[in-house]
Amino acid sequence: MRRTALLASAALLAGLLPWAATARAAGEPAPVPVDRFEGEVPFAAQPAEGIFTWGGDADDPPTLRLADRADAPEGGKVLTGGYDISGYGGFTHDYAATAPAHDWSAHQGIRFWWEGRNNGKKITFEIKDGGAHGEASELWTASFTDDFTGWKQIQLPFTDFAYRTDHQPVGGIDHVLGLKEMWGYAVTLPAGLKGDFAMDGVELYGRADQALRASVTTDAPVVPVREGGTARVKVTVATTGEQPLTEPVTVTYATADGTAASGTDYTPVSGTLTFPAGTASGTVRTVAVPTRRDKAAEPAETVPLRLTVTGAKAPAETPQVVIDAHGLPYLNAALPVRKRVADLLGRMSLAEKAGQMTQAERGAVGQGADIAGYALGSLLSGGGSTPTPNTPEAWAKMIDAFQLRAQATRFQIPLIYGVDAVHGHNNLSGATVMPHNIGIGATRDPRLARRTGAVTAAEVRATGVPWDFAPCLCVSRDERWGRSYESFGEDPALVDSMETVIQGLQGRADGRDLRRPDKVLATAKHFVADGGTAYGSSTTGTYTIDQGVTTVTREQLEDLHLAPYRTAVERGVGTVMPSYSSLDIAGDGKGAVKMHARGDMINGVLKGRMGFDGFVISDWNAVDQLPGDFAARVRASVGAGVDMMMVPYTYKEFSTTLADEVRAGRISERRIDDAVSRILTEKFRLGLFEHPYADTSGAARIGSPEHRAVARQAAAASQVLLKNSGGLLPLRKSQKVYVAGSNAADIGNQTGGWTLTWQGASGNTVPGTTILEGLRKAGGDITYSKDASAPTAGHDVGVVVVGETPYAEGVGDVGNGHDLKLSAADRAAVDRVCAAMKCAVLIVSGRPQLVGDRLDAIDALVASWLPGTEGDGVADVLYGRRPFTGQLPVTWPKSEAQLPINVGDAAYDPQFPYGWGLTTLTQVPKGGTATLHDLAARAAAAERRGDERTGRALVTKARLLVQQKADGHVTQAVAAPFADADHLLLTGRYGKAVQKLAQAYRAA
Repeated sequence: MRRTALLASAALLAGLLPWAATARAAGEPAPVPVDRFEGEVPFAAQPAEGIFTWGGDADDPPTLRLADRADAPEGGKVLTGGYDISGYGGFTHDYAATAPAHDWSAHQGIRFWWEGRNNGKKITFEIKDGGAHGEASELWTASFTDDFTGWKQIQLPFTDFAYRTDHQPVGGIDHVLGLKEMWGYAVTLPAGLKGDFAMDGVELYGRADQALRASVTTDAPVVPVREGGTARVKVTVATTGEQPLTEPVTVTYATADGTAASGTDYTPVSGTLTFPAGTASGTVRTVAVPTRRDKAAEPAETVPLRLTVTGAKAPAETPQVVIDAHGLPYLNAALPVRKRVADLLGRMSLAEKAGQMTQAERGAVGQGADIAGYALGSLLSGGGSTPTPNTPEAWAKMIDAFQLRAQATRFQIPLIYGVDAVHGHNNLSGATVMPHNIGIGATRDPRLARRTGAVTAAEVRATGVPWDFAPCLCVSRDERWGRSYESFGEDPALVDSMETVIQGLQGRADGRDLRRPDKVLATAKHFVADGGTAYGSSTTGTYTIDQGVTTVTREQLEDLHLAPYRTAVERGVGTVMPSYSSLDIAGDGKGAVKMHARGDMINGVLKGRMGFDGFVISDWNAVDQLPGDFAARVRASVGAGVDMMMVPYTYKEFSTTLADEVRAGRISERRIDDAVSRILTEKFRLGLFEHPYADTSGAARIGSPEHRAVARQAAAASQVLLKNSGGLLPLRKSQKVYVAGSNAADIGNQTGGWTLTWQGASGNTVPGTTILEGLRKAGGDITYSKDASAPTAGHDVGVVVVGETPYAEGVGDVGNGHDLKLSAADRAAVDRVCAAMKCAVLIVSGRPQLVGDRLDAIDALVASWLPGTEGDGVADVLYGRRPFTGQLPVTWPKSEAQLPINVGDAAYDPQFPYGWGLTTLTQVPKGGTATLHDLAARAAAAERRGDERTGRALVTKARLLVQQKADGHVTQAVAAPFADADHLLLTGRYGKAVQKLAQAYRAA
């Protein structure tokens, strides 16, 4: 259809549709079609030009088709489709990557016809600027609201598009909407609503004006100044492509009414800044706002500076000069924290207190205006929620910008920003990624656990983040749980011993080190008994065990699940996070109750009996899992003792509902004051009032050789040698080694979930060293074939690295698309290599894998867990640079039917027992029953003396004797006392431990 016909059609439709925009100004270029949806653009994806769908999971991409419509606004067809999106979903039109990008710079904006459903939902429209192609471009977004019925032409001026801050495919390019190299557009459809849509006639319209090419900005939206000082607001004019202005730009400014009093608190100013035609891009003018000093102590006061811009795009918001709070007792760092807290609390309004109890996601607050608007107390980055680019500098800059917003509040209470740094600063690209907790538990080395925590804290704090949602103190009792790798192990005594990580994160238990630039506030999670949920009890989506129900007696709860929290409180942990799971205590008459509503446990046990004096932070949107309407859920969780609510995207609703419930008398002011006091206490202890902004002095050490050396040692110490027939390991550099398997050269699989993103991902995701690279760097003669298809002849030994791909939380539950078996490709690789030569099999996984059917064919078997970014550590033990010393932190089952199986069970017949771990480079002591009798007597004596070092050494000798005699053939009679011995060792009963090992020795 010719363009004249198109225009005629549009003109005719204009008489029928009241919203049609048909007028064109004189000299305005004709619209340029992008999509007519008549079939000229196929349904196809890169590198071809085409329209394609996408979504967060398999159900999220919408359905699309071209439909004949008599009422089509343009032509005879429209694009239509249906959607039912739980996460995110939409569709894209990309230009062909093999052809040049398009130039949209001559136009004012982009428009299209949309058939409204009047559902009140926001539709996001995204354009793609610069880069190599549509999927490697820079994303700019605008939106409209579907609050109409029938066809309407939506016009989106390019001046309305904002740089997308939550995601950029290639980390952002130049942050400038150039419009000269455009690759297409994308539409994001609303989530949580089943519906359909129709769209037609996407086109470029209008003539570009200078307001598109030129913009006026200020150096910051908030400009703090000490009372009596002069605030200087920098006003900058900039152009696309850094070209000089073609037309003049004027900026008229004037101070306006804020909370500061004109003439008393500041001297009012007004005037005009002129940027003549020809002014260079980046030119800065300064507006000075003098403030006045008086003798009164005061909270912060604001002075808005109104800017009226002609000839360019105005700033997105009015900058505010803030006269800093001064003279108030809570600002006096010399006062005790409790006095500072009491003074500040007594000055705060109910709305300000509610804000302190509210935590939002960084992606939800945009540029952060709501931080002051709702007096927010905290922000977080969820898994994968990162700045662009994902660098230490960008993290610090982002968090400092958020902290600056908090300076516009009355009392300038700083934010506390939190992240899930659960095995290093795992959201940050280039950070040192440690083994996951299950591997740390395998090291049996509390000092090393502390060092890993210290490295994590240093890297986290150097990016401006003072709070870490770690460590997980769950006692994992069923390896089918998708979070089992977040646990140090199945024995509370083992978990207890690894809690030195809290000191690594926080420093000394009294909190005096929290002000240091290399320490962070730690979080003990998930209170309580999240590791004890029963298989099949989850009611969350397709999860099978995560967020399910833990059914225990009171004694089991105390001994298994509460014990680690007693230790955490003694170690001074600053925050505690309740579990999503439900707790059903036999005989208490409550039934299964979500932990976020169990006041008997949070208020009663944690805060009351244990004396926890930090604050309780909810899990992500956990309030929404409680019964009743939103107000009832808020009452239940706050009443149970939750002090701060993680409500990533519903922070407005939570803070206003909380305040309303207090006003109505359904939540007591005393409870609110307790919660806010706890939160403020930790902020004061962290030194945030004196130093709210990032101290990046330690940023150069992020991912440094020094830090990676700690991770390398942890990776080596976490390796558990389960079988070693004929002393195959360690390898010799003279041997020709054939390496195969899916996890030998995949650092994404090696680091697991919670790495850059929530679920993690396979592939080359983060800087580091794969196991294959580590083997090559160790000097071995290596042949690599992932699927073992390369010829095997001529090699001395095979190393097959197999296991799991990444997952996190309930997504990784067995039965939710996962099992405990090796993949078909991994099984084939093991079979090919082990049939051709002596072989060592390494299992890289978050939990035991079932390999009993192949165990006889495997000469050496290693549980490598998820060793992190330092594959050199794995190579260190394989080549004998370090000895194998790791021990199983969980029981290794023979079959899934045995699960759950744990140390201390009445029926205990595993493949390998808890605590099992062969060693290398260490001479096994000689002797038998008599030797064990002597070791038991000496160990009991060491126990009486409180000599831990000697006691542990004697138990280790006895353990080596048992393992040597069992020679990899572990019977039930051997396994049970062997596992019991490791538990006894961890509880300091060295004599009893050796007696149990003697029992295992006799049965071997």
